[in-house]
Amino acid sequence: MAPSKPTSGELQHRVAFDERTTVDDGLGNSEGVFTERFKSWAAFRSRGGSEAVVAARLEGRNLLGVYVRSTAETVQIKADWRMRDVRTGDTYAVRIVDAVSDRYWVYLEAQTGVAP
Repeated sequence: MAPSKPTSGELQHRVAFDERTTVDDGLGNSEGVFTERFKSWAAFRSRGGSEAVVAARLEGRNLLGVYVRSTAETVQIKADWRMRDVRTGDTYAVRIVDAVSDRYWVYLEAQTGVAP
């Protein structure tokens, strides 16, 4: 059974989407920094979690299914962008973007505990 689409009442999280841009440091080098592109309301749905051993420590990773309304801005989201929860400051690496299956919603899979 396919997951149900969210209702407008489920759009309870204010998120910002950041794109990695290259900035010249003035010394002939360039560095990648995240630049905020836009903010949107989102519905979070837990997709489970996992644990990974990193540097001899166990780290938890949470996978979220995220729905945002399909707009001219949200259809531009790419899998190398970062999503931030504006209220809590939590950052998520965007892993999967589906902007074509539904004309009303953009579906994302975002993960915590990994580098964006």
